[in-house]
Amino acid sequence: MTKAMQDVIDVRHLIAGEWIASPATDVTTDPYRGTAVARVARGDAGVVDRAVAAARAAAPGVAAMPAHERAAILHRAAALIVERAGEIGETMARETGKALGDATGEVRRSQDTMTLSAEEAVRIEGSHVPLDASAMGSGKIAFMLRFPVGVVGAVTPFNAPFNLACHKIGPAFAAGNACVLKPPPQAAAVVDRLARIFEDAGAPPGALNVVHGGADVGRALVADPRVDFVTFTGSSGAGAAIKAATGLRHVALELGGAGQTIVHADGDLERAAPMVARNAMRLAGQSCISVQTVYVHRSVLARFTEMVVAEVERLVTGDPLAEGTDIGTLIDEAAARRVESWIAEARAGGARILTGGTRQGAAVTPTVIADPQPTDRVVCDEVFGPVVSLVGYDDIEAVFRSVSESRYGLQCGIFTASNAVMLRAYRAIRTGGLIVNGTSTWRTDQLAYGGVKDSGIGREGPRYAIRDMTEERMILFNM
Repeated sequence: MTKAMQDVIDVRHLIAGEWIASPATDVTTDPYRGTAVARVARGDAGVVDRAVAAARAAAPGVAAMPAHERAAILHRAAALIVERAGEIGETMARETGKALGDATGEVRRSQDTMTLSAEEAVRIEGSHVPLDASAMGSGKIAFMLRFPVGVVGAVTPFNAPFNLACHKIGPAFAAGNACVLKPPPQAAAVVDRLARIFEDAGAPPGALNVVHGGADVGRALVADPRVDFVTFTGSSGAGAAIKAATGLRHVALELGGAGQTIVHADGDLERAAPMVARNAMRLAGQSCISVQTVYVHRSVLARFTEMVVAEVERLVTGDPLAEGTDIGTLIDEAAARRVESWIAEARAGGARILTGGTRQGAAVTPTVIADPQPTDRVVCDEVFGPVVSLVGYDDIEAVFRSVSESRYGLQCGIFTASNAVMLRAYRAIRTGGLIVNGTSTWRTDQLAYGGVKDSGIGREGPRYAIRDMTEERMILFNM
């Protein structure tokens, strides 16, 4: 840990280009060491009101900026992200317990998010509608053009605090909107670093406003009718509450998943086992597409299980800041206790714990479970911890039905050498994405990312987010 990182970071709200303190503060804590990382201004409904008013006032100016100017600011932000990645990664590892390599990697990857947003800022286009297909339209000309919605309200989670904030503010600004961002209280200092990058890149005052606080601040933000569009990443329960609160306003909700992956009889086990093991445990399992339930054809189940357990046991757990650590802690001890209780529930129902299953403070040892019940929460709910369950099957069609009937539908992986099986899975499984010869855990920033059912509404990725953060307007010329 560097000397600078040992100091407690002062985090304030950003409103209309000014850094604002609050009388009350909260403290973010290193879940591995238990030490204070940041002292954070605690917002309330009044602070939210000021931030939304600032965004509303700034929105016309942001919309009027030429696209190339918005793109230039985003390109400068991307360069600053790379320049400051080491410092921000260390802050993230301290606030979230994420292994330093993963934390720094998340920050560096966010260069892509900002660069893609910059590139899409100059590609927002409309269309000509041919009207001479009908007698009424003959002789007339119509165009459909896209315009910014105005004010975007964004609420982001702790598990990828930097990159997911980039996925909100990058497309929002690229589309010509002003934004009010409510970061996760557990990782406030990480998002503060991003806000300062955006300011240093030349964003005009009010284009990005940041309000810190708990769930009450998020509720005030999404309920404010001056917010034209709400984008949220988090739990399915919170997403449902946001949908209820926003009424007729549009939303994008990236919610939970159950991380199903299928290993068929003809799948490449040498490829599948390491990917399953590492993608189940990476980030301590705190990813909505983390591998959670793996359906394995019974003919290869024993061998595959042996390979996964061996790979999991090679992972290095411990101090998130130590070089070589693969798995750090969960976000806090309460989260670790919940995961521990779900493992105990599966064991009580007859499941076998093949490795792991213990907890120390906020850390849970990487856990492999065999023979869980379909109703165990480690199977049917989102674990959000370093736990993977292996389930044998004989009939792959039954697996397709089981995955499709899950309340979640974010992403699914399948390992098979058969094009016929792959295509059948693609047609049969109701999910946001299917990863062939890979696990559920895969995302690149230029693709559409999102789910169906309780996994959400809409798609992320700059191109697709910009589509949601703009609205179509028709103009008709009577010639």
